[in-house]
Formats: sequence, C-alpha cells, structure tokens
Amino acid sequence: MERAPGLIAVTDVCNGELLYINKNGVKMLGTDDYASIKLILEQNQLGYGHMVVHHQADEALLEEKQWKDVNGATFIGIYEEILFEHHYKQYCVFRITNILSDPFYTQQVNRESQRFGALFDYASIGILVTNQQGEIVLINDFALEQFGYKREELLGHKVEVLIPQQVHHKHEEHRHRYNKHPQSRPMGIGKDLFAVHKNGSEFPVEISLSHYSNEEGSFTIAYISDITQRKRAEESIEKLNNELEEMVEERTHQLKKALAQLETSKEELTIALSREKELGDLKSRFVSMASHEFRTPLSTILSSAFLIKHYAEEKDQVVHNKHIQRIIDAVSILTDTLNDFLSVGKIEEGKIQVHHVEFNVEKYFNTIIQEMQSLIKEKQEIIYCHTGTPMLLLDASLLKHIVMNLLGNAIKFSKAGSHIKINTSKSEKEFVLTVKDNGIGMSAEDQQHLFERFYRGTNASNIPGTGLGLHIANKYSELMNGIISCKSEPGIGTSFTVRFPLNQ
Repeated sequence: MERAPGLIAVTDVCNGELLYINKNGVKMLGTDDYASIKLILEQNQLGYGHMVVHHQADEALLEEKQWKDVNGATFIGIYEEILFEHHYKQYCVFRITNILSDPFYTQQVNRESQRFGALFDYASIGILVTNQQGEIVLINDFALEQFGYKREELLGHKVEVLIPQQVHHKHEEHRHRYNKHPQSRPMGIGKDLFAVHKNGSEFPVEISLSHYSNEEGSFTIAYISDITQRKRAEESIEKLNNELEEMVEERTHQLKKALAQLETSKEELTIALSREKELGDLKSRFVSMASHEFRTPLSTILSSAFLIKHYAEEKDQVVHNKHIQRIIDAVSILTDTLNDFLSVGKIEEGKIQVHHVEFNVEKYFNTIIQEMQSLIKEKQEIIYCHTGTPMLLLDASLLKHIVMNLLGNAIKFSKAGSHIKINTSKSEKEFVLTVKDNGIGMSAEDQQHLFERFYRGTNASNIPGTGLGLHIANKYSELMNGIISCKSEPGIGTSFTVRFPLNQ
C-alpha cells in the first residue's frame, strides 16, 4: 500500500522564500494564502534545513512532530527534508505526512495498540495506571480479578480504595511526593504491604512503580503481585525453622543434661575411687598402727601375767598388785585404741546420731575429771572453773568423748608436776570449753594437719597414741555445730578451745 503524499514544498534556504507547495499541502494547512502558509512554516521552523545543518547535502532526515494548521488544530506528522544546491544556491525540499490519515501509519498504530492490549490485558500480574490526582485511568483484567471489582467500579476512583483504610492518609502523602520526583522503583522496601479486596479482606502484595508522560499529563503505572501463597510458604518455612530450632535446643539440652550426668557420674566415681583409696590407706595404716600400738600392751599383759604366777605368796602381794595394775592399764590402752577405730568407722558410715539432754555442767566435768585421775602423772593437777548458768543442753555422750580426748592429751603431753586448766563458760548464745596445758606444744606446720586421721606431731613419736583422737573430737564437734581451734608453741604448751552455738 502506497503512503499518502502529504505536504510537499520547496524553499530557498537563504531568504526563506516559499517556491512551491502542492495541493495536498494547502489542504493540510487549511489555507491557500501565501502569507499564512509562510507564517505557519516559519512558526514550525520548516524549510530552513535545520535538521541537516550538520549533515551532507542530499541526505534525507525524518522527524515525528506535532504540527498546527492555520486554525490552530494539531496533528501528528512525519517531517522529511533534503538539501540540494543549484547554481550556488541552497534549496530545501521537505514533506509532511499526516500519520493519522496515512493508512500505513494507521495500520502500524492499530498493530501496536493490539500488542499493547494483549500485553496489558493478558499479563499474569495486576497492572493499573493512575493520573497525578491518584485516579485510576486504566486497569487490566488480572488486577480486576485480584481485587474482585468490575472495571466501571474502579475507573475514575482514587487508588486508595484498594489499600487499607488505616494507611490512606500516609499513602496520599507518599503519592504526592512520588509525583514530584517520579522514578521506577519497588514500593515499600523492607515493609509488609497489604491491599484490600472488594469484600474487605486484606492480602499481602508486592508493588513496583513506573511512570510516563504525554500530551495528556503524567501517569504512574503500578505492577501488583499477590504474594499470599509465598507468605504462607514463608510462614510454613519459618514454622519449620522454629520447630527445628526448638528440636535442636531440646536435643542440646538433653545432650547437656547427659553430659552433666556423665560428669556427675565421673565425679561420683572419682569420689568413690578416692574413698576406696582412703579406705585402703586406712586399712594399711590400721594394720601398721595396730601392730605397733597393740604390741606393747600385749607384751606388758603377757609378762605381768607370767610374773604373777611366781609371786603367789602373801609376802609378795605388793609386787602382785603392781603387775595386776600393769595389766589393767594395758587393757585400758587396748580398749581406748579399739574404741577410737570403732568411732572412726561409725563417723565414716554416718551412724553417729546426736541426742541432746540437759545436764549440770559443773557436776558433769567434775565427774569426768574424777574418772581420769588414774591417768594423771605424779603431782599433776587439774584446775577446773565454770562461769555462767549451770544447766546445758547438748549431747552429753559426744561432749564427754571430746573432753576426755582433750584432757587425756593434756595429761599425756605434759610433764609430772604441771598444771592443766579446764574452763567452761555458758552465755545465751554459746557454750565455750577450753583445755590448756604447759606441755611440749607443737609447731605451726603440725597444727595445719592436727585434725587429720592418724596424724601425729613430729615431736610426739615417742609418746603412745593412734593419731585418731583429735580427728574424732573434731568430727563430734561438727555434729553439734561446734568449732575447735588450737593455739600452741613448742616447749610452752597448747590450748584447745571448742565453741558450741546455743539455740535458746
């Protein structure tokens, strides 16, 4: 199909004189008046070779423009021009084709419209176009299905009808700012956007914006994606992640618990092994101690018994009684030793029970001192003094063992003719027992190990003893919430103090 000839004209470039115009050109411009035609050409800057000022002559150029006729009516046309020289003068031949009346361009426009319509209406994403007032001027079928409206229900209405009521005001502010500085970009980056269906339900969306302008004004294009399914998938993934994290946390907790139990079992096993080792050491030391401590008393008993048989006459009664006393003393030593071992065993097994009874302190201590007179060395003297109220509530049996041990040590480690002082005092808050001697004393190093089992001072190796007495006294004191302390200097003496809190 041939294109319509349109307007064809020739001008003198130097003086702008119109040399020729065809009939179609006169018809397009709406006048045959030469002055009017020349004015229109000048207003539209036609025929002066402006387009090819930087091109070679005889090179044709095209430009699509909007033109006005003599009455001011506009039409879209294609402007073509070419320059040529003749007898050293420049001429411009130009042509204007009205594309609205040109079947070739009409067909092109129709084809482009069909392509745009197909792209717009069959797109699998919601598309709508709004003007600067925010009114919907175009909307595709996919968007209508998304929102549940018919086209006539939305065209001409503000776009805010499609967003939640609570954000209308903010959206209008965003829209005005966008119109001032339009740009292609995603909308609501980092935010959750929601649209509103015709039935009032909200659904999550993603929106991208674009813009364009033409002779009718500026417009904004919104591309709308319903991301409900994606959000559900994300929520499912998040839920699965949370469940997985909880499962991992639970497994971690169980693992930590198992490790803690394993560590506890390890500690218990270590303690059990340590106790087993201590028991082995205790047995070894018991055998060693028993063989040493029992040998002398048993030898004494054996020799005294043998000698008694040779002093059976009445005149030998003094010697007879002496050997009997030696047997009694040796048996007492054996009995005390065995009692110490039995006490340690009961303490280790936790079989010692505390039974508080009320008793008179002075009578109680005087009785113990009287019982231990047989152990006192020549001219040794025990001096006892009590202050405070006379009645006391404690375990009398355990306290007796503590007193006898401390007093027995004071007698044993002090010289003949020395004084041993026992002081007791009772207040509302505590009962205090002090046993002080002028014996051999002990070093600071010995005092650090004083209450350990089988421990004996370095200066007491020649004095009989098991090394268990102070250990037992300390344990008995602890059972009654008491505390034993010691002050001692070698060659000067030792002072033991036991403090018992009273809950009265």
